[in-house]
Amino acid sequence: MSFLKKLFGISSNKADVKALVNNGAKIIDVRTAAEFSGGHINGAINIPLDKISSNINKIKNYNKPIVLCCASGMRSAQATNQLKQNGVEAYNAGGWKNLN
Repeated sequence: MSFLKKLFGISSNKADVKALVNNGAKIIDVRTAAEFSGGHINGAINIPLDKISSNINKIKNYNKPIVLCCASGMRSAQATNQLKQNGVEAYNAGGWKNLN
């Protein structure tokens, strides 16, 4: 198991994350709006980490797996844990550039 997977719960298999996205998973980028506007994955939704808890119901209503990303994987790990604790199928993809 890689160091990043142990530390942040990041999926170490890029192909698995891509398969989730190709099968309709929603990508949520938990960086700030300013970071998101500086570059992001096409089709990603920006919900900053500090807004995840107030958007749980909205996220649940997607009725799809959620793939989370940020700059390094730390914030997306926190968001993934919050969503999983609320019954959402969520995966931490780490840094958003990993999804390119």
